[in-house]
Amino acid sequence: MVETSFFKRGEVRQLGALALLCEGTLFPEGAAERSIDGIATLERAGPSDISFFDNPRYAGDLASTRAGAILVTQRNLAMLPPEQPYILVRDTQAAFARIGAHLFPQALVPMALSGAVGLSPQASIDPAARLEPGVVVEPFAVIGPDVEIGTGTVIGANAVIGAGCRIGRDSAIGAHASLQHCLIGNRVILHPGVRVGQDGFGYAVGRDGILKQVQIGRVIIQDNVEIGANSTIDRGAVRDTVIGENTKIDNQVQIAHNVRIGRNCIIVSQVGIAGSATIGDNVAIGGQSGVSGHVTVGAGAQIAGVSTVAGDVPPGARWGGVPARPVRDWWREVTWLRDMARAGRSTGGKE
Repeated sequence: MVETSFFKRGEVRQLGALALLCEGTLFPEGAAERSIDGIATLERAGPSDISFFDNPRYAGDLASTRAGAILVTQRNLAMLPPEQPYILVRDTQAAFARIGAHLFPQALVPMALSGAVGLSPQASIDPAARLEPGVVVEPFAVIGPDVEIGTGTVIGANAVIGAGCRIGRDSAIGAHASLQHCLIGNRVILHPGVRVGQDGFGYAVGRDGILKQVQIGRVIIQDNVEIGANSTIDRGAVRDTVIGENTKIDNQVQIAHNVRIGRNCIIVSQVGIAGSATIGDNVAIGGQSGVSGHVTVGAGAQIAGVSTVAGDVPPGARWGGVPARPVRDWWREVTWLRDMARAGRSTGGKE
């Protein structure tokens, strides 16, 4: 199969300028005018690519790389081959992200998949919708009455924007996404298949059977939020579901009704957050974890992957396990159980 790249090589930049961009120090200084127009892994990089090295596991790739320059921290500096140009940085991942965004800015925000410009004649746009100039609507999207969409926003193919929704400027709504009962800020990215604003899971169970409870709240997604493919954000029951500024949510995450998520949070794939939970600012939740309803995770807390949060988590805490508890306690218990199991095997299960 012919190798295809969906992103053309970036605009040529000099290595010295890239060092300044990532606040690094270039060695040797004579390499400052070397041309760089791509990023790549160590084994695939060529003379016009920049790569990074931050794990000794890839020392073999480092020894044979043809990269034009390598991002490296002081800790791994001694492992670089002689004569290899490098940029000494404090954080290789952050520096690589800055350079990648500089060389390939079109990869930061999803573009119209069809290449469409303006409003597709194959889209269904209600006459009562208000779209600012510069909005792109791809084929077969549906935009309901009284919707407002700001300039620079892209509405993907087959996306559905329900009546009265508001979407700010320079946002991207992916193909097959559906939005209802929601207010979306500026520079928000919703990847394909995201569902926002459907009713939450609320029922009254009693002598009369299972009675569905109305869900009359909204979803409010603030500026610079990114939500991964096929994630679901339920609208509030009697208060709003809120996602704070600059929060990043991975694919296949479920956020239930009335949940409040603060600013600058990281929520990794397959996390489930039950109704009326409150997540503070700067919280990180590892993949496949669950947060019970009506609990509070304090600002700055970190939850390890595959954990179950059943009670309130203090601000700044590091918790993990099932049920989640302080990481130090969790690992002490895991170690104790492992040692007991080993002791049981060594004695054949006899005391």
